[in-house]
Amino acid sequence: MYFKVNNEQVTPVDRHTFLNEQNVVAVYNRKEWEEEKELQNTYQLVQPVEKVHFCKVERHIGYMFGTCYVPIPKEHMGHKEFVFYILEGRIIFIDDSNTIEEEISSIAENKIRRKYSLERLLYDILINLIENDLLFLELLEGEISKIEEHVLKGSLNNFNTKMLEIKKVIAKLYRYYSQMADLGEEILDNEDEFFGMDGCATFRVFTDRATRLQNETQTLREYAMQVQDVYQSEIGIRQNTVMKVLTIVTTIFLPLTLIVGWYGMNFVYMPELSWKYGYPVVILISALIVIGSLLLFKKKKYW
Repeated sequence: MYFKVNNEQVTPVDRHTFLNEQNVVAVYNRKEWEEEKELQNTYQLVQPVEKVHFCKVERHIGYMFGTCYVPIPKEHMGHKEFVFYILEGRIIFIDDSNTIEEEISSIAENKIRRKYSLERLLYDILINLIENDLLFLELLEGEISKIEEHVLKGSLNNFNTKMLEIKKVIAKLYRYYSQMADLGEEILDNEDEFFGMDGCATFRVFTDRATRLQNETQTLREYAMQVQDVYQSEIGIRQNTVMKVLTIVTTIFLPLTLIVGWYGMNFVYMPELSWKYGYPVVILISALIVIGSLLLFKKKKYW
């Protein structure tokens, strides 16, 4: 599809208008772009449109080439991707996901304002990609907070699995916002003067917002690491408790083991063996040792 930004409106146009006028936008899918040899040769657009893995903008003679890899947080971190060319007076998008066409249609209905321009259209498309991401970051923070509460309550089931998933999402978003901030800076530089200075300045807002989201994501990463430390501390406390119990039990049974070893020796002349009160006395002594040990540990606050 082809669009023209004119008289504060974004309206659909035909291919002839796109090729011969200014302030126009084209949206192709990959198959359509491969067939558009005339346009590629005219503007020497030689970059291969391959699978996109990150967000970037490259400078070339007569145009800028950009790619966008956009995570979709609400869809289990799926993604959508598109490629774009910025030329003087026109922008070309190559998109198989219908994202750009939907964004332009939404902009045409809701976001037209005075002195609307081609650079403002690109700004609106990019800003819409990150507009609601702060809400998702708040949801992530809430999930981490719930995990922290469970850890402090002693419920540590599936902690590593849950935290690993969240940390993967945070890492992916951090890279995304970092790349989007760099992309905005590159467009803002406007070295080839594809955009007017007034319209280009709007990309400063986009860059600042992407940077703030990057900082928020970094804060979430640090929060997740703090919860990880709390978890490790709880594990350490549990291990210390187990070791304390084992130490107390071992200490109590050491004298009892001595008694067992003593009376387990095969000597003939052991008077206690022929004494009718020998067995009850040994039991009594063992019980006194256990009770005395427990009282001593209680007094020393070992338990």
